[in-house]
Amino acid sequence: MRLYLTALKPTDSVTDGFLPAARALACDVTILTDRPEQYAASGAEVLRCDVRDARAVIDLIAHHRAPDAIFSNSDHIQAETALAAAYFGLPGKDWRACLAAKNKALTRRRLAEAGIETVRSVRLAPDDPVPPDPPFPAVVKPREGVASEDVVLVADAGELAAAVRAIRDRRPGEALVVEEYLDGPLHTLETLGDGTNQRVLGGFRTTLGPPPHFVEERLDWADPPGREHVLRALATLGVGFGACHTEYAMTPAGPRIIEVNYRVIGDHCDFLLADLLGVPLFERVLAVHLGERADAGPGVPTGATPDGHAGTEGTGRGPGPGTPADGDGLAGLPGRPAGHGTVLSLVAGRPGTVTAAPGVVDPAPGDRVRLWHRPLRAVGDRIEPSNTNRDYLGIVRAIGPDRASVDDALAAFTATERWEVA
Repeated sequence: MRLYLTALKPTDSVTDGFLPAARALACDVTILTDRPEQYAASGAEVLRCDVRDARAVIDLIAHHRAPDAIFSNSDHIQAETALAAAYFGLPGKDWRACLAAKNKALTRRRLAEAGIETVRSVRLAPDDPVPPDPPFPAVVKPREGVASEDVVLVADAGELAAAVRAIRDRRPGEALVVEEYLDGPLHTLETLGDGTNQRVLGGFRTTLGPPPHFVEERLDWADPPGREHVLRALATLGVGFGACHTEYAMTPAGPRIIEVNYRVIGDHCDFLLADLLGVPLFERVLAVHLGERADAGPGVPTGATPDGHAGTEGTGRGPGPGTPADGDGLAGLPGRPAGHGTVLSLVAGRPGTVTAAPGVVDPAPGDRVRLWHRPLRAVGDRIEPSNTNRDYLGIVRAIGPDRASVDDALAAFTATERWEVA
């Protein structure tokens, strides 16, 4: 089987997740990218392509080898990849859903028109004046931004004008969105669909750093409240094929969508999800693009005890804790693991140079709490805080029998394995 993977910069999700999963599925992989030199060590065929242009993707594939699947995990090229898959008659996402999910102004409009929810929001084209009377506090963000970059909370008209001016200086020609601040606990809903059935994998409770920015510092496995509302919103947007990571707030008025990321969750939460549930997550995502049902193959373990080994880095393969359920295991909250999982991002709090950095950490057999650390920076790296996930120095993920044991393991790690920036 020939799998075409469209990509921009390399990510751990692709390098350590989807590429090993493709090999496990016996796929021959061709990576299409505008930066082929960065994939030289991938072990896959790599071709240069302007992957932001669906016409270029279609033309290259048409003159290369016949495709069995065309897939991307990049936020930026979902619509282009969907158009290419549709051209060749392959399973894939609706390009209109990709566009509506990526464009935050379109997301708000579609949900309001369908009566799902109304969030007061204004789209600012590059030359539009700053709106005179938005609801304060308000949030300013790029219409198609990612990674909380240039997302700012503002309290009044003066802060709004200053934020818009600063963002436009950094992003000339880009549209912005100004919308009401959604106050309440932050959650995620992780789903996998095949175009007919949408399966809930689970969710996380998100902890942010200090305002006015929105840097995600910690995600804890948690049953997703208000999930039926979120599923209705996804259906309205046409989102129901492949993986999706949806962020939302539980406001006093009920759940409200923050953004829909039509891809698998990132920042190593995908690896945590695979290991916590004991499912080959990356393989399952690719399988629906190869034409399988979302609930095909081994189900999600039930009665899981996360102190066992649930798979290998990157694929979530191998024996999971507990006994797999039948093929319907993804129909509801899968597995409801008896334990707890957390991803903790170690954030640089100041500019400077990295002078000390912990190395890679993997759990040992029999550990009561399994803990991984992946450094994202190295000694000698210069740090200039950007108030985004680019400020992460490393990521720790841990799975244990309960939250207290996970918290203790994380505290012990951060107390002894310290990042230093001077």
